[in-house]
Amino acid sequence: MKRRDFLRNNVLASSLLFVPNFVKAFEGMDTRSLGNKKLVIVQLAGGNDGLNTIIPFRNDIYYRNRPEISISKSSIIKATDELGFNENLAPLKNLYDRGFLTIINNIGYPNPNRSHFRSSDIWQTASDPNEYLNSGWLGRFIDSYGGKAYSGIELDDSLSLIMKGNTLNGIATKNPAILFRNTQAPYFKKILNHQNDKHLSEHNLGYLYKTMIEAESSAKYIFENSKTYKNKAEYPNTPFGKQLKTTAQFINSNLESKVYFVSMGGFDTHASQKNKQNRLLKIYSDSMEVFVKDLEQNDTFKDTVILTFSEFGRRVKQNAASGTDHGAANNLFIIGKNLKKQGFYNEDPNLSQLDSNGDLKYTIDFRSVYATILDKWLEVDDKTILNRSFDKLKFI
Repeated sequence: MKRRDFLRNNVLASSLLFVPNFVKAFEGMDTRSLGNKKLVIVQLAGGNDGLNTIIPFRNDIYYRNRPEISISKSSIIKATDELGFNENLAPLKNLYDRGFLTIINNIGYPNPNRSHFRSSDIWQTASDPNEYLNSGWLGRFIDSYGGKAYSGIELDDSLSLIMKGNTLNGIATKNPAILFRNTQAPYFKKILNHQNDKHLSEHNLGYLYKTMIEAESSAKYIFENSKTYKNKAEYPNTPFGKQLKTTAQFINSNLESKVYFVSMGGFDTHASQKNKQNRLLKIYSDSMEVFVKDLEQNDTFKDTVILTFSEFGRRVKQNAASGTDHGAANNLFIIGKNLKKQGFYNEDPNLSQLDSNGDLKYTIDFRSVYATILDKWLEVDDKTILNRSFDKLKFI
């Protein structure tokens, strides 16, 4: 078996393959030169319906197109004279009221793709619709700045494209203790003890041995540093809540990581949308409220920005199954303590001028959001990471 196939086919090894340089980047470096700023990316996977998330409750076109699934005016949480929050987003509205939330409407990109997989790839790689990249924008961030003490963690069992660089990658783990214990298992030790096995070529053995020994070192670093902080906050007992709890543990224990990626699925609501989406929005909002409070109590919220996106929005008109089909432009959330433009960043969605498919038109390229965060927050060269220049926004 080829060494790469062996590692790819082994669940533990394929996860740990992305660990080694994560720790090696810090060895022998002066940690006082490290910045404290963190970025947490949350994907609402499946295509969240933005119009039932932030509701244009004064727009008759919205109600005419959604006779069964629209959110009634009496149940929304009003934010402005035109827009209101889904009632299941009350905790998010509290962040809005405190000036910790910016909502950017009409986010998208030219010639939108309505495939989950392709559109997710576009968002995760920051590519053009007709451009196919093998690295994610956070992976390229790690590529360029990992050697200077920047790296990333995905709260999952496997690594998404967003965290994969050209030469360096992030790490995927849900539980640092389990990650560490797995590297101490007999399986790992057996491989490490066969470094002189003559039946394996020097090239294959060297590659495998180096990967395993560095993975072991990295897992130890993450485990020993993250266990210095114990969560006291009560998170919702959901997969998403648990992911945010572990993310807070990493941030509050001052783990030398800069970017985090969390994903929550289930938003592909083609049928019976209303109850499904309401439930998911409540999970998201309740968990995010605890996450922000956890960071605030440990004085790390001031150094953290949270970006929530979905790979596309939904069609304006409901379908025959009381759901919505894949759309285009959507809204996007920025949560943080250092926002320059709080509340709604730009104009409301224009329901009277849709594209030929009946979808909202985009007015802001999502890569302008990335460029702004890279330049203004993480203070790195956004053009190097995004492969070209994009307009900067003024939300941070």
